[in-house]
Order: sequence, then C-alpha cells, then structure tokens
Amino acid sequence: MSADFIEILKTRGFLHQMTDEAGLATLLKSGPATAYIGFDCTAKSLHVGSLLQIMLLRWWQKTGNKPIVLLGGGTTKIGDPSGKDESRPPLTDADIQANMDSLKQVFSKFITFGNGKTDAVMVNNDDWLKDLNYVAFLRDYGRHFSVNRMMSMDSVKLRLEREQNLSFLEFNYMILQAYDFVELNRKHGCRVQMGGSDQWGNIVNGIELSRRLMPQIKTSKTATVEEDVSAAYDEVAMNSDKYLFGITSPLLTTSSGAKMGKTAAGAVWLNADMLKPYDYWQYWRNTEDADVVKFLKLFTELSLDEIAKLGALEGAGINEAKKVLATEATALLHGREAAQQAARTAQETFEQGKASATLPKIPAYVGVPAYKLLVAAGVAASNGEARRFIKGGGFRINDEQIKDDNYVVTDLSVKVSAGKTKHFLLVESEAY
Repeated sequence: MSADFIEILKTRGFLHQMTDEAGLATLLKSGPATAYIGFDCTAKSLHVGSLLQIMLLRWWQKTGNKPIVLLGGGTTKIGDPSGKDESRPPLTDADIQANMDSLKQVFSKFITFGNGKTDAVMVNNDDWLKDLNYVAFLRDYGRHFSVNRMMSMDSVKLRLEREQNLSFLEFNYMILQAYDFVELNRKHGCRVQMGGSDQWGNIVNGIELSRRLMPQIKTSKTATVEEDVSAAYDEVAMNSDKYLFGITSPLLTTSSGAKMGKTAAGAVWLNADMLKPYDYWQYWRNTEDADVVKFLKLFTELSLDEIAKLGALEGAGINEAKKVLATEATALLHGREAAQQAARTAQETFEQGKASATLPKIPAYVGVPAYKLLVAAGVAASNGEARRFIKGGGFRINDEQIKDDNYVVTDLSVKVSAGKTKHFLLVESEAY
C-alpha cells in the first residue's frame, strides 16, 4: 500500500518537485519508510499555511510509512530566511520552549504517535545542535558547502535582489537544515525530507551533504572532480541506507492571490485556544469558488470521485460544496462533533436568522462603545481600526447596520456581526 503515496501526491495536488521518483518508488515498495518535515517554533500555534505539510505527514502514515515531526528548537534561534524580507525577531529559550509545548497539541490530531513501525515520533533539533563545537562542525561539514552555490539559493538570492539585509546567522540556516537531515538519517533511518517549494534548496543541500559524507570510490583518472563524485555516489549510494530523497509541495495561494493562512482579521490558527472551531469552519466556508475542488483534494480525505461530484455543482450549489469542505476540514482538526456543531451554528445564524447560543462570546456591559467590542473580539487591532471598520459599514447589531463609530451598546441580549462572516453574542462583563 505504501507505494500509493506517490499517486496521492500527484492526483491530489501535493507534488511540486521530487528528487528521484523511481528510487523513491523502489524504497516505498520495500516496506515502511521514514520521512520528516521540520517546523520552527516562532509562534504558539501553526496556522493554515502549514496545514498542507501536516496533511503530507498524515498521508505518509496512512499509506504505511513512518512520519517524523521535527520541531526546530535549535534552528528557531537563527530563523529561516526563506520567503522573508527581514530577520525574525530573536526569541528567548523560554519563548521557544513555550511555543514548542503549545505546538505539540495539533500534530496528534492528524497523525498517530507511538512506538510502532509506522507510529510518528516528535524530535527537537536543539538536542544535537546546542552542543555542536563550532570549529569542528565547520571542519567536518562546512567544507562540503560552496558559498557560490549557497548564494544561488532562492532563500538567499531573492533577499539580496530585494536589497534586504541577510545576516550571517541566517546564511548558516541552510547548513544546519542539511545537517538535520543527515542526523535524522543516522538516528532514525530517515530517508525522505518533505517541505514547501521554498525549501527545495535546503532539502537538496541535505541530500548533497549525505552524498559527500559517503566513502568515495575511485573512478577513471581522466574524470573531472564532479564526475568522480557523481560516479562514486551512483555506485555507492543507490544501494545505501544513506541515499536520501526530497519532495516539495506547491506554495499555496488562493485564486485571488491571497496567501493561505492570512485573513483581514488575522492568522487562521490551528490551536483551538487561538481560533475557535466555528471561526475555523467559517474560514473554509468562505473559500473562493475557484478553490473549492483544489482545497477538497488537499485538506479533506474525501475520495476523488466524491470531490468530482461536488466540483460539478453549479450556481448556488457550489455553496453546498463549501459547507462540505468546511465540515470535513474542521473535523480533521477539531473532531467531527465540533465540526457538525459549527455547521449547525452557521445554519441557524445565516439561514434561519437565529442568534445561536453556540456563537463565540464577547464580554460586554451596557454602555460599552461598539469599537471596543471589535477590539475585544480580535476583529480590529486598535480602537482607530475598529472605528474605521464601523464607518465603512461592516458592523451590525441583530443584522441592522450601524455606521456611527460612537455607538454604545444598550442591550446585551443581541447578536453582534463584523462583516458577513463573524458573529458574536454578548455576555455580561465588568467595564474594560
């Protein structure tokens, strides 16, 4: 069954690049293989932009293989420059540990951890990075990296082309990620690294590092250095447990060009304490028409036949497909019961005109200015932003538009709406 993974990559839209499809297919046919994806610990929760990678780990396990979740307790101290215009703010060790502890809760929703052959494991790269001897590391591993080639990697080149500063610390990130791959191969027999398309250069560096650490076999005296390395690698590596593979998935945007995981109201977090299941359901319900089939393939486990039927719906019928997407995606993260409750709440709120008791709550008091409600609900980041939102017509009380930014609440038994999709109930609270 494990060989089906490559077919899933292709038919469901997960595949962007692969280093050696034939070799990987052979590996998968030989029994459970081990793959990893790394996640740095820059926040207390991952957001929807990371969900595609988590789904890759889920399918990897469902097709009979072993996933590794690598938490970047060490590399977070440096910061991955890929796709960034500037360095990340430095985090303390305590911040990183707190983020790691918070991140762990999401992965168990998607993959099974344990001691079995295909059970997932979670590791922290700080375990081997924190005690590295810098000089010894440069001698043993740094000599295998060409600065010329590193300068050509997108994570470096694009930053420099935009004339944005790239610190020497960040420049080292790709070396450490390559070393992670080698270490995971040594410690866990990991043969495959997966990631987004922006990680292609870093993944290839890991494969190349493993190759260069292998014993060289002499070839023809007339061969060039590169041919000598290549020939030795072909002869030794193909049958070696050090022969590594890389897979990348496409970086997703919506059809309108928006980045996955970001909305006007902020990030779409995966941790329930940072984004309620109802709001998560609403995010998927508001998917653009052109993205419904793509997202059904990537973020649900519905069969391709079922997805094709949903994709054939026209006109208002596409909204039914969006509801299925929302419910299935929410069920994977928050459980079937929470997903169905979110669907019922949405139906009561939108289709039946009721203020459902299961809507998110905002603490309020009689006389509170409306703009403070929006800040308390996380819809606006500041009072000024909230006032502008109200003046723009995005605020409603019991579905009646309020455009007076000085409006104060006179009744707590009402439904408050921000835009078309965010609805709240007021609950009595002290003044704030």
